[in-house]
Amino acid sequence: MILSMTAFAGTKLFVPPVSVTCEIRGCNSKSLDISLRITSGYAALEEKIKTLIAETISRGRLDIQIQITETAVSPAAFEIDEPRALAYYQALIAINERFSLKSPITLEMMAGAGIIKPSESEKDMNAAWSVVQPCMHEAVRLLVDMRKQEGEFLSGDIRTRLEFIETQLSKIENESGGLVAHYQDRLIRRIQKITQGIIDIDPGRIAQEAAFLADRSDISEEIVRAKSHLHQFRQIMDAPEPGGRKLNFLLQEMNREFNTMGSKTESASVSYGVVEVKTELEKIREQVQNVE
Repeated sequence: MILSMTAFAGTKLFVPPVSVTCEIRGCNSKSLDISLRITSGYAALEEKIKTLIAETISRGRLDIQIQITETAVSPAAFEIDEPRALAYYQALIAINERFSLKSPITLEMMAGAGIIKPSESEKDMNAAWSVVQPCMHEAVRLLVDMRKQEGEFLSGDIRTRLEFIETQLSKIENESGGLVAHYQDRLIRRIQKITQGIIDIDPGRIAQEAAFLADRSDISEEIVRAKSHLHQFRQIMDAPEPGGRKLNFLLQEMNREFNTMGSKTESASVSYGVVEVKTELEKIREQVQNVE
């Protein structure tokens, strides 16, 4: 199955008194790389969230942001920083005495010093997880749906290029036939040009040399392997599990086969076909980099 690693999903869920907002952004990566930002105080949920994601997604960079809010705030949700409050109060008294001021020290003055802060009371992780879990499940589902849609576009483009490569491979196979006759004619012409017809040409020796050169230039094995790679490529694309790594490996193997064809052949038409194929393989490689 072709799944794109580029996608976005966002979900919200409110189950009183807990509200959760989740956003997931996906992009390319060689492995599963999760970057998670979660509301302070809920770090204990990080491993559960990463495990949940890894059950569905095997590859890609995921930037996840989770905001958790408790709508019911108890009076004990704030506390006084008493050491700071005392130091601030003493500083105000010192200022009054130093400058002979009669200004009263009010509650408003003390409150403005930042001495009241949210308490770090222990969060109810079970209550939070009961909302985070379904919210994340929905976000991952939406993310996978988008990855599938993007994957369909990638798959269509790749299949079109594979068909082009197969057409070129058939032409290369046809052009590479009759090598012995080709080398026989070439050897005869060269000998006649050099000797200007003075020396008789031994047909048996010409045939032997032509067969030797044809064997060195034979690309039939490379053609067979390239066909096999193309067949495997389609099988992996149609398989239910993600196959981005396998596809990338097959592309490397196909490049190797066509490079060998190009180095062996002396046919201009075969060389041109090889260049055309390698251009398409590079375009497929760029697409496969985005496949899970």
